[in-house]
Amino acid sequence: MPNIKFYFSPGSCALAPHILLREIGVDFEAIIFSDLRLGPLPEEFRVVNPKMRVPVISVDDEIITELPAIVTMIASLAPEMKLLGKTQLETVWVYEWMNWLNGTVHGLAFKHVRRPMHFTTDPAGCEGITAKARELLVESLDMIESKLEGEHPVGDAYTAVDPYLFVFYRWGNELGYNMKKYPKFTALVARVVERPAVKSALEVEGIKSTL
Repeated sequence: MPNIKFYFSPGSCALAPHILLREIGVDFEAIIFSDLRLGPLPEEFRVVNPKMRVPVISVDDEIITELPAIVTMIASLAPEMKLLGKTQLETVWVYEWMNWLNGTVHGLAFKHVRRPMHFTTDPAGCEGITAKARELLVESLDMIESKLEGEHPVGDAYTAVDPYLFVFYRWGNELGYNMKKYPKFTALVARVVERPAVKSALEVEGIKSTL
């Protein structure tokens, strides 16, 4: 097996690939780099990732950044688990979900709600940014609920999308949203948190499921 190092911040979006690493049962070194809820990443992290973002995975000293790319690498280490779906179409749907969650739900909605100061040089503009982002966040949560039909977001089995959705459910609770108003989303997360890999990742990160 390759030499794997996984860099993350507790409770961040890195929780999803962290869970997947534990799902596939591969040996890896878990390296915690700061708690983003308490402040930015330390400057020395720039050596690992010049983008100054987590998660990062190193596989035999090859650095891989960006969550969809990291998930792709993890899935390739255990192809028999079909974490990217069982069929070509399911794989397309997995990437459709991941790209939307990564770009819109995280990058535009949650990030603008949590850190509006990153998107303006005028402190007076933060309130408007937050208000607009909250609108998008509610739209996104409604969209997630409407897209969930079976026990899993893609096909009839666990894929990389399941733990990624769990991340946003946690964040919604942390921001004070009534996540129980989304029954299908809540049921999905209730199943996810019972998985041993999820329990292990939460314990290592020192965080709760917030279900």
